[in-house]
Amino acid sequence: MRKLKFGIALLLLPACVGATLATAQLGRVLLTGTTAQTAGAFGAGYGLWLLIFCFLPKPVRTYVLGHELTHALWAWLMGARVSGLKVGKAGGQVHTSKTNWAITLAPYFFPFYAILFMLLFFLGHWIWDWSGYMGVLFFLIGFGWSFHVTFTIMVLFSVSQPDVESQGVLFSFTIIYLMNLLTMTVVATLLSPTLTWEMFASTTGKNVWQGYAWTLDKLHVLWEYGRVVWSNR
Repeated sequence: MRKLKFGIALLLLPACVGATLATAQLGRVLLTGTTAQTAGAFGAGYGLWLLIFCFLPKPVRTYVLGHELTHALWAWLMGARVSGLKVGKAGGQVHTSKTNWAITLAPYFFPFYAILFMLLFFLGHWIWDWSGYMGVLFFLIGFGWSFHVTFTIMVLFSVSQPDVESQGVLFSFTIIYLMNLLTMTVVATLLSPTLTWEMFASTTGKNVWQGYAWTLDKLHVLWEYGRVVWSNR
């Protein structure tokens, strides 16, 4: 299974390039339709957490809680039974009746608190009409997303992660990178008045296809070069 996942990771590398280009293109469209107030609120939330992360004690238990709840949420969504949630500063644990790569790696690409803030805001908006407080929503999303990014980078590059090692390092990092891009673009499309699902699908599909086309072209050139060199030996 390790060898299979390593092969899948190699096959997904062109998709990483295509998804990166698609995210950049969708980001430019997003910025053209984003008001200064919305962008400022998101940036303020994102920047505030960066300051907290850099200069204040890090709320490790809060991160661990979100990490384990993400495992539990994805396991529950996939029909598994969940029990035995434990959270501490040194780490956490949750028992699930089954597991797979998505359940195992979900905390590294699913921004639990950003999504939680968004769901709670829209629940309140549905009950009380919070149309005048959209800046608060984008502030909270920025804050939660910054929390996710900083802690994910910190834990991936500073301590050994059994979740990552169990799936294979190359496979894990490829999936984490791709799924983070996918999550960002899906949430942006959901919230943006300028991005549409058709634009999201066409831009992503076109760039991923081009990534594979470029890769196949270069592999063909390399194959032909190797064939010529071998024949001239």
